Amino acid sequence: MYKNYQQVLALVFAVEDINGNVNLLPNVTLGYHLYNTYHSDERTLESSLRWLTGQRQFVPNYRCGGQDKYVTAIGGATSALSLQMGSLLELYKFPQLTYGPYDPILNDKIQFASLYQMAPRDSFLPVGIVQLLLHFDWNWVGLVTTDDMTGEKFLRDIAEEMARSHICVAFTEKIPVSERRQDESHVAFMPRILASSAKVIIMHGDADSLMILRYSQPLLLAPLKLWIITSALDITLKPHHYDSYAFHGALVFKHQTSEVPGFSHFLKNVNPVKYPEDIFLKSFWHSTFNCPDEFAKPEEGECSPNASLEDLPLEYFDMTMSSLSYSTYNAVYAVAWALHEMFLMRTEMEFEGPGVSFTLQPWQLHSSLRNLQFNNNAGDKIVLNERRNAEAKYDIMNYLVFFNKPEVLVKVGQFIPRTLLDHNFTISRNSTVWGDSQIPPESICSESCNSGFKKIFREGEPTCCFDCAQCAEGEISNQRDMDYCMKCPEDQYPNKERNHCLPKIVIFLTFKEPMGLTLTCIALSFSLLTILILVIFVKFQDTPIVKANNRTLSYTLLISLVLCFLCSMLFIGQPTSATCLLQQTIFGIVFTVAVSSILAKTITVVLAFKATKPGSKLKRWVQPRVSNFVVFICSMIQLTLCGIWMGTSPPFPGLDTYSEPGHMIIVCEMGSVIIFYSVLGYMGLLALASFTVAFVARNLPDTFNESKLITYSLLIFCSVWTSFIAAYQNPKRKAMVTVEIFCILTSSAGLLGCIFLPKCYVILLRPKRNTLEYLKQKVDSSRS
Repeated sequence: MYKNYQQVLALVFAVEDINGNVNLLPNVTLGYHLYNTYHSDERTLESSLRWLTGQRQFVPNYRCGGQDKYVTAIGGATSALSLQMGSLLELYKFPQLTYGPYDPILNDKIQFASLYQMAPRDSFLPVGIVQLLLHFDWNWVGLVTTDDMTGEKFLRDIAEEMARSHICVAFTEKIPVSERRQDESHVAFMPRILASSAKVIIMHGDADSLMILRYSQPLLLAPLKLWIITSALDITLKPHHYDSYAFHGALVFKHQTSEVPGFSHFLKNVNPVKYPEDIFLKSFWHSTFNCPDEFAKPEEGECSPNASLEDLPLEYFDMTMSSLSYSTYNAVYAVAWALHEMFLMRTEMEFEGPGVSFTLQPWQLHSSLRNLQFNNNAGDKIVLNERRNAEAKYDIMNYLVFFNKPEVLVKVGQFIPRTLLDHNFTISRNSTVWGDSQIPPESICSESCNSGFKKIFREGEPTCCFDCAQCAEGEISNQRDMDYCMKCPEDQYPNKERNHCLPKIVIFLTFKEPMGLTLTCIALSFSLLTILILVIFVKFQDTPIVKANNRTLSYTLLISLVLCFLCSMLFIGQPTSATCLLQQTIFGIVFTVAVSSILAKTITVVLAFKATKPGSKLKRWVQPRVSNFVVFICSMIQLTLCGIWMGTSPPFPGLDTYSEPGHMIIVCEMGSVIIFYSVLGYMGLLALASFTVAFVARNLPDTFNESKLITYSLLIFCSVWTSFIAAYQNPKRKAMVTVEIFCILTSSAGLLGCIFLPKCYVILLRPKRNTLEYLKQKVDSSRS
C-alpha cells in the first residue's frame, strides 16, 4: 500500500524539522525506528515485542540493545492495530500515540491509560452524511461497515440521525473482521449490494475494509452505485492492476488539514540518494518507479535520476498531506513538546547533580502528555486531553477517474460542525461528476408524491416506501411527500390541483340573478292578481256567491295570500339580522292566518249544511264571529310560538362554507330548529285538519259547498310542503332558499287558484249564476 509511505515521510519531516529547531529540545536529537505492521494483528504484536526487547528473537520482559532511549510509540493506522499495540504497551505503561481515526473505544482510560489519540473526533460525521443525503434528496441508502464495536457504534449513530431526517436504510452489510486481510476473499454480500434498489451506499471502516471490498467480485458492475466514503478510508488505495472505474464519482468525507509549511517541498526532494539507509524508501522507489534491482538485466536500464514523488499518479502517492500523515506529524511534535517540558522542569529543579546523568523512563512522559497543548507550525491548536479534543472538520471530495488521464480528488464541498444544530454544510452541484452522468443519481424507494397528494405507507415496509393518493375533497397538500393533507380554512377552498387554497366567493340569492328576478316577478304578479280578486270580491260583495262564502273570511284569506306572496321576497337579497327575524315569523303567521281561514270556511260549510236540518241546534254556531274566533285563536297560537322563538333562539345571519365548493353562502340560520319545525308542524296540523273536514264535506250539495275546491287547494298545499320538508334536508343552502320561495309561491297560488278563480269565473263570465233565482232553482233541484 504505497500511499502509506507518506506517513513515514511525515514522521521523518517532523523529526528533521524538530532537530533543526534551536528553540525546541536544544542539545537533544530525536531519532526513530520504523516497523511495518502489514495490517496484521499478529505481525503488529510481533513487531511490538521485537521493538520492546531489541532482539530479533524477542524475549518478553527483557530489554536489550539500547532500548532505554525509546520513550514512546507512534502507531495504529486502524483501531484494530491500535488495540493490539495498546494491550501490550499498557503492561509497561509505555506511551502510545495513535495517528489512526478517532475511536471512542480507545478513549477508555481504565483499559488504555497510556494511549493518546491524535485524530479529531468524528462525533458529527453522521450529521454531515445525512446533510449530504438531504441535499440530493436521497432517502433510500445502503450501509456497509465493519463487524466490530466501531462499526456497531457508527450504525447506531447514523441510523438515529437518518431516522430523524426520514431517511431509510435499504440494507445493512458488515465486513467480517476475520476476512479483511485475505487478499482474494470473496465477500458474500456484494451480490446483495448490487441487487439492491438503493443507488447510494455509505461505507464506513478503515483501510483494510476498503481493500477487501476492492478485491470482492463482481465489482466491475459497481458504477451503477454511488459510494459515500468516510474519512478513515482512502478510496485511491487499491492494487495497481485493479480497475478503479468501479468507484468513479464517489464522494469522500476527508478530514480538513492545514498546510504544513515546507512539507510539499520536502516531498519533492525525497529520493533514495538522499536517504540511502532507508530500506523502506528504496523498496518503495523501486516498486513505484519500476526500477530494476541489483539482479536486473543491464538492458532494462536504471531509475531516472530526475524521478520525483510528484510525478506519481494519485493511486501511488498524494502530494497533499493526508489526515493520517497530519496526525503522525502532530504526534512527533507532541512527543517533542512533552520532552521539552520535562527537560525544562529538570533544569529548573536542578535535578542533575555533578557526575549524575538523567535517565528518562517512558512512563514519566505521561505527566507531560496528559494535558499537553501546543500550536503546530500550520497554526492549529493541538490538545491531547481527550475531553477537550477537537471535532473533525471535513472536506467533501469527488473521486474522478478519466480514460487515459490520472485519477483526481476534487473538493466539491465542506462540512464544518459546531454543535448538533449549528453547522456549515456546502456543496457545489455543478462541480460534482457522477460517473458518466451529468446529473446525480436517484436513490429513493418510491417516487415523490407531488403537492396535492399524500403518502400512503405500505404495510410492513420502511416509511420511505409508499404510494401516493390524491387529497380528499376540501383538503390540500402544498408540499411534496406530505404524510397527510390539510383542510382549507372555512373561508377558502382547494383549487383543482388541491395544492393551494383559494378565497371563497360570498354568494346569496339576489334580485339581479335570473332565478331571483324570476321569483320576484312571479311573487309580484300573484300579489297583483290576488289584489285584483280582492277588488272584485269587494265590488261584488252583495252578490249571492260572495255572501254565501263568508265575505269576512274571504277578505281575510285574500289579504293573507297577498302577504304570503310578498313575504317570499324577504328570502331574496343579502340576509341581515332584520330580514332573518322577519322571514320565518311573517311567513309562519300569514300562512297560519290563511290556513286557519280555510279551516274556518270548511267548518262553516259543514255547520251550515247541518244547521239546515229541522230542529238543528247548530244554527247559533253559523255566525261570522264564530269563524272569526277560529281564525283568531289559531293565529294567536302561532304568534305565541313565534314569540317564544324570537325570545329564546331567534334566526340570525350565518355563513354556509360547506354546501358549495368555492363559495360561502350567506344564509339565515334557524336558531332553534325545534321551534322552526314546530311552526311548520303547526301549520301542517291546521292544513291537515282543514283537508280532513273538507274531504268529509266534499259530497254536500253544491249550492252551499266549496269543500271540493278547498280539498283540491289543500291537497296541493300539503303536497308542496311535504316536498319542501324533504328538500330542506339538502345541504345546498342556496338551493334550499329557492325551494322554500317556490313552495311559498306554489302553495299560495294553489289556494288562490282552487278557491277563488272559479268564483271569479262565475262573477265575471257567468253572472246569471250569481243570482238569487238561480240559487233557489239549485236548491229545489237538490231537494227533489
